[in-house]
Amino acid sequence: MSDELRAELIAFRRDLHRHPEVSRQEFRTTEQVRARLAQAGLEPRVLPSGTGLVCDIGSAGDGRGRLALRADLDALPVPDRKDVPYRSTVEGQAHACGHDAHTTVVLGAGLVLAELDRLGRLPRPVRLLFQPAEEVMPGGALDAIKADVLDGVERILALHCDPKVEVGRIGLRVGPITSAADRLKLVLDGPGGHSARPHLTTDLVMAAAKLAAEVPAALSRRVDPRAGLSIVWGRMEAGHAANVIPQHAELEGTVRCLELGAWHDAPDLVHEVVDQIAAMYRAKCEIAYQRGVPPVVNEAESVELLREAMTRRFGAHTVEDTEQSLGGEDFSWYLEQVPGALARLGVRPVGDRTARDLHQGDFDIDEGAIAVGVELFTAAALLS
Repeated sequence: MSDELRAELIAFRRDLHRHPEVSRQEFRTTEQVRARLAQAGLEPRVLPSGTGLVCDIGSAGDGRGRLALRADLDALPVPDRKDVPYRSTVEGQAHACGHDAHTTVVLGAGLVLAELDRLGRLPRPVRLLFQPAEEVMPGGALDAIKADVLDGVERILALHCDPKVEVGRIGLRVGPITSAADRLKLVLDGPGGHSARPHLTTDLVMAAAKLAAEVPAALSRRVDPRAGLSIVWGRMEAGHAANVIPQHAELEGTVRCLELGAWHDAPDLVHEVVDQIAAMYRAKCEIAYQRGVPPVVNEAESVELLREAMTRRFGAHTVEDTEQSLGGEDFSWYLEQVPGALARLGVRPVGDRTARDLHQGDFDIDEGAIAVGVELFTAAALLS
């Protein structure tokens, strides 16, 4: 990759970082990507929603299916707390998950592959997929699939920034690399009353507290522990006065699961356990269980393709094993249709031992990771 392209891509990423757009609002981001691909002589197509786009490189006339390279476009509703020249200019929004880097990597790979195609050196057709709304459940991947972005695709690859992995390296894993993630909301209702006479009321505070503590505990004894099924509550609300038992209470949280089979069984199990515990306290409970995403399950051949591509460009020592995370990622929906894999792209500066994580306002990357991602995807396309 030329120094000129490297500098252009860093500038492109910084521009996206300064102008983050949250899920389904990625209009400017979509236009920036579309314009640059069109400038390169390509014919990108914006998705029907008006955000996100696809762009084909090379002819599919030889009968070979396309290799798809996927990026996500959206930012998060998180304030940017960094003191850098490319800090977000949008109040309360930031690229705190690295999607600006993902987008830039796929754009850069597309520009390189387009030039190789013009020289007759692209061995198979490629599709660039820039997807909106990864950060919302059940994810913009489903909308993209409905727009036929996988038609003619034989394999799909993606990467995700990982602040625990040093720049210049990637993490790979065969099988599940993320977990399933769903949302759960419980709405409790009862007659309420005076706190001096709880026996004459439905004590919703007690019921909510018991549900918060006992539902996760009960589920842990109903599912194989290796499945990693867990509920973590993020919001609990009830009451307005110390001496009044309220008539309404709510709990909201996430349901996460490491194993696909247990994820399919989770809604029925949650409903059963919640109903049993709520009944003990005579609470009327409405359960809203929102399906999110299944685990990303990396296919072995696709992982080997990424491993070989990285090894050829940077050496075998730059590939490390990675663990399965409890985070959700809607790339999983594509893998239910075609084989593929997601790699973890190292973005931690060399020698930096500071503990960093995604979805935080101080998240940033070592921009050397952009060139690594471009080289990885370019090599994978040439090897596939």
